[in-house]
Amino acid sequence: MSILLTIPDAEILLFEGIHSPLFGSTYFEELHQGISWHTESITLYGKSYLQPRLIEFYGEQGIEYKYSKKIYTAVPWTDLLLRLRDIASEVAQAPFNCMLANLYRNERDSMGFHADDEPELGDNPTIVSMSFGATRTFVLKHRHRREIQNVRIPLTSESILVMKGATQANWLHGIGKKKRTLGPRINLTFRHVKHYQ
Repeated sequence: MSILLTIPDAEILLFEGIHSPLFGSTYFEELHQGISWHTESITLYGKSYLQPRLIEFYGEQGIEYKYSKKIYTAVPWTDLLLRLRDIASEVAQAPFNCMLANLYRNERDSMGFHADDEPELGDNPTIVSMSFGATRTFVLKHRHRREIQNVRIPLTSESILVMKGATQANWLHGIGKKKRTLGPRINLTFRHVKHYQ
């Protein structure tokens, strides 16, 4: 059973606790050890910086995904990631052919505000976000209506967040740094690239 969050101009579902298909899993350690984590640089205002987290991009052969002015080529799925992709497809009732994995090593790692609205995802993409490990606060900021306050959603371990419809067109989202000490968190975001070789 999911919770439909009441957020204007968005369609967001949350599965957590006993309502999550991931409840009681032991996937964190397998993902932590099994994913080929690495750092990537981004360029902002002409300067290059290392992203404040580790990543890897998985998917079907030939899939490329561009964000932050970089092109990522998918590495092959692992058996565990294929199982998790199937869960993502079931809860969202949508197909997925790739996934971006993020490892937030501690409270200093973060993700700036952005939308998953790249052209290769098509209009109104469905994005599924799975979380494992430390709870981090997922912050949503409306792109067009300043009178709407930011929305904060604590994403607990084994929770699944589904963003559908016009969510990406209307909202930015991000994960901020924290002052208190936090352990690592793994986030898997499943998506469907529509055009690839």
